[in-house]
Amino acid sequence: MNLNVVILAAGQGKRMHSNLPKVLHPVAGKALVRHVIDTARTLQPAGLCIVYGYGGDVVRAALPDADLGWALQEPQLGTGHAVQQALPHLGSSGVTLVLYGDVPLTQPETLQRLLHAARDGLAVLTVELTDPTGYGRIVRDAAGRVVRIVEQKDASSDERAIREVNTGIMAIPTERLAGWLAGLSNNNAQGEYYLTDVIAAAVAEGVPVAAVQPQAEWEVLGVNSKVQLAELERIQQRRIAQQLLEAGVRLADPARIDVRGDLSCGRDVAIDVNCVFEGRVELAEAVEIGPHCVLKNVRVAAGARIAAFCHLEDAVVGPDCIVGPYARLRPGAELGPEVHIGNFVEIKNSTIAAQSKANHLAYVGDARVGERVNIGAGTITCNYDGANKHLTVIEDDAFIGSDTQLVAPVTVGRGATLGAGTTLTKDAPPDTLTVSRAKQVSLAAWQRPVKKPKK
Repeated sequence: MNLNVVILAAGQGKRMHSNLPKVLHPVAGKALVRHVIDTARTLQPAGLCIVYGYGGDVVRAALPDADLGWALQEPQLGTGHAVQQALPHLGSSGVTLVLYGDVPLTQPETLQRLLHAARDGLAVLTVELTDPTGYGRIVRDAAGRVVRIVEQKDASSDERAIREVNTGIMAIPTERLAGWLAGLSNNNAQGEYYLTDVIAAAVAEGVPVAAVQPQAEWEVLGVNSKVQLAELERIQQRRIAQQLLEAGVRLADPARIDVRGDLSCGRDVAIDVNCVFEGRVELAEAVEIGPHCVLKNVRVAAGARIAAFCHLEDAVVGPDCIVGPYARLRPGAELGPEVHIGNFVEIKNSTIAAQSKANHLAYVGDARVGERVNIGAGTITCNYDGANKHLTVIEDDAFIGSDTQLVAPVTVGRGATLGAGTTLTKDAPPDTLTVSRAKQVSLAAWQRPVKKPKK
């Protein structure tokens, strides 16, 4: 089947109360319209056209994909008018599938069934709602055949009692589409050209109209407000949590996890509550993630443990590492096997080799740290001179005493020891104690100041 896909994405979304075009608001870390595009691509369409309008430059800039066609709808005169703008981008045969940029969770399997039903004519995706208020109703004849769709504002009281509603998603024979669109009228309560009116046109020409329903109601839920956006976010997060559970991941509470990108997990992974995963995150076997952690574009190797309240971004954690609690790995941080990074330790653009430790209150930036290095509390690499970043090298088996400043560029030799309180401005030789501090003095006659009484 030659397939064209048209995605309607021109609306402003006034009820969103936002300067951001509605279709660019995110669900699970991805723009609404991006969900729809990704789903459409699974159908392998010959052409994919976005009908845009409000915030057009912003929408196009957010979707730079080379395979997308673009059709401007200005002014916006309804869904039928929107599809008309896409006609120059469509082939002349096969089927045109109409999707909506603010309906992000429709599943590929549902659309495949819709396309199969459209092989003999036109197919529309419908759903039965307990409360159909606001939706166009599916009107059937005595034999149960779909004959037309009536919008809420144009419906009679009997028609408003119908619970089967139109989702707007249709598969239409392309060779008939232009003619049906040309025959649309805006003689209705909205003064718009409804795409749904092609149903009546198809029936009048004897073209079969099939109705297909999704597996779940959430597949066809759209977004018109921040309330609905939040509802869809929770639906999608619950689906993701369910998939993780079914894959063997242990979630402390499936209702308290947010995946805003792609999360892959090995066997026996455990994730505690209120964790956020953004971008691409990979957790290998037996990884444990403590509560209230944020991981963005991170790889965590087998057996590593990330304790509570850690923030990791663009970082790599080696096997059997222990990180946190309250640790921060910034972009470029890379930990080797069995590294310990403790509370209130920040690592940035640095590699730390196997079995090295920085257990508390340290900053390591722009550094290359060897194996079995101990970094004491209060240690910082002074990597920035106000204009440029400089490298600190700490070789294997070095011991860095507490409250030490390493003023880069500087190298600490293999096996070297830096005494507590050292400010290192020159290279420390290997296997040597280096100390930089003022001589200690005790003044026996010194008197501690006392507070003067108030007058």
